[in-house]
Amino acid sequence: MRRVRYSVAATLDGFIADPNGGYDWIVMDEEIDFPSMFAEFDTFVMGRKTWDVSATAEVGGMDDMFSGKEVIVFSRTLKSARPGVTIVDTDPAETVRALKQKPGKDIWLFGGGSMFRTLADAGLVDTVEVAVMPVLLSQGVPLITSGTRITGMKLDKCETLPKSGIVMLSYTIPSK
Repeated sequence: MRRVRYSVAATLDGFIADPNGGYDWIVMDEEIDFPSMFAEFDTFVMGRKTWDVSATAEVGGMDDMFSGKEVIVFSRTLKSARPGVTIVDTDPAETVRALKQKPGKDIWLFGGGSMFRTLADAGLVDTVEVAVMPVLLSQGVPLITSGTRITGMKLDKCETLPKSGIVMLSYTIPSK
């Protein structure tokens, strides 16, 4: 079965974006192979706010990081996006549960502490992968919104990128 992976950059104080959704604080490190990382996924799921910020983003020299991928944006207000992007206004958990049953590569839960909370509470997130940046914002969009605790995670990877000071962490969330 496909895995849902919450893969994000976060500050040392636990924020994934500044108060305006900005991410200009993310440290770019040439050791991170973005094309290889993106090749592990064929589907991206996100909320509208993340879509608004990422729709025109360039990551690691990739002009269109969503090219050739299925992109699903959960929104009650967004009526249309560009071709290849599906807007869904129903329960994200139902949609992601169905996506996990389809054949394919992993699914990237792309940003959004609130969406992470929703899908984790439904038992649908398999891994949490955080690139901890040596940055303190003191405010912004949290890695996860408040709610039920998530405990018992298993550390799968811990790598430090010495040039930038980024710490790459990957945890498996135990099944419910």
